[in-house]
Amino acid sequence: MLGLYFQDLYSEFRIRSRIELVQQICLVIGLVFILQAVLTYVDPDLMMPRWLMMMGCGLVLVLVPAWRLIYTTLVFRAFGAERVLFLGANAVARAIVERLHARPELGIVPIGFVDDNATRGETIGGTRVLGPVAELRDLVERTQPERIVVGMTERRGALPTTDLLELRFSGIAIQDAAQLFEATFGRVSTQELRPSQLIFSAELGPQPRSVMLQRWYSLLISAVGIVVFAPVMLVVALAVKLSSPGPILYRQRRVGQHGIPFELYKFRSMVADAEASTGAVWAAKHDPRVTAVGRFMRKMRLDELPQLFNVLKGEMSIVGPRPERPEFVRTLAEQIPFYRQRHFVKPGITGWAQINHKYGDTLEDTITKLEYDLYYIKNLSPALDAVIIFHTAKVMLFSSHGQ
Repeated sequence: MLGLYFQDLYSEFRIRSRIELVQQICLVIGLVFILQAVLTYVDPDLMMPRWLMMMGCGLVLVLVPAWRLIYTTLVFRAFGAERVLFLGANAVARAIVERLHARPELGIVPIGFVDDNATRGETIGGTRVLGPVAELRDLVERTQPERIVVGMTERRGALPTTDLLELRFSGIAIQDAAQLFEATFGRVSTQELRPSQLIFSAELGPQPRSVMLQRWYSLLISAVGIVVFAPVMLVVALAVKLSSPGPILYRQRRVGQHGIPFELYKFRSMVADAEASTGAVWAAKHDPRVTAVGRFMRKMRLDELPQLFNVLKGEMSIVGPRPERPEFVRTLAEQIPFYRQRHFVKPGITGWAQINHKYGDTLEDTITKLEYDLYYIKNLSPALDAVIIFHTAKVMLFSSHGQ
């Protein structure tokens, strides 16, 4: 099961390629043989009978792909797909439609747009415009949707409240596009987000109990991690010292919870005084200032191990939004709405944004990461933290892209 997890075979429901699926199962079997060899080397009594290993792996190679193919077919046939009609075609609604077409395993089929600002028959994101808002009742009668998703840019005076109320009482679910966006993307959309939605939201901030639990297990994990990774940190420290002149640790001011700055610890991965002539600048993906040892450390996330001491000091958590530098926070807070709200929880060594979004240094990338951070703050829980920690471990062990 760990092998299947590390090969991303639990990430998506849809099977893109049968050949690729078999290849991934073969890699899993290879991992199983390696693990069994290691266990046997540690203790010969742990050796499984050879016939059992061969027969078990042979059955896995045949039965797991077959089961997954049958299961996906049966699930799609048994449950079908939910038919959704979109009232309005704002940016959020369009993004959702494109996502649903790309991810049919989500089980939601967009059947059309109802919008006054588009021509009947026009195609938006692979879905047709069925007609204007005035024809909503007739279009619902004709298409029989199970849910109506409201994604209108301007709602004041344009939202057919009476029609929606009657449709709701008739048994059709009515949902705001922002809610469906969150469910399908795993992040909060800031494109159409209004302050009033946040003020009156019942589930915006993290639950106090979850925050308290996070503090305790973060302390425990950091203490255990410091002991377990002490030999690794010693080797990394020697490698940094011998590979380039300068200090082993890199200390940098970052913005913590409630905007309070703190000093973050990392193993130095760049040349000494990298910003002496430029001042504070964004780190590029292929930054020439990074040393050869630093490039390896960054790939394996080893440069972030000293942050376990930040967690132990109570300045950070194991999981949370990544802490940013004060110079960048001031700039980003002026350019991006709701950016300061990410500081209402402690920053983390790893986070929901880090495992879901690729590296990027553009403003658009920062906005997308903020949306993931807001989703994390809203849904902070031990279960979500466990998912993030396991995924981070997978990235470290297998250098997975991890998005």
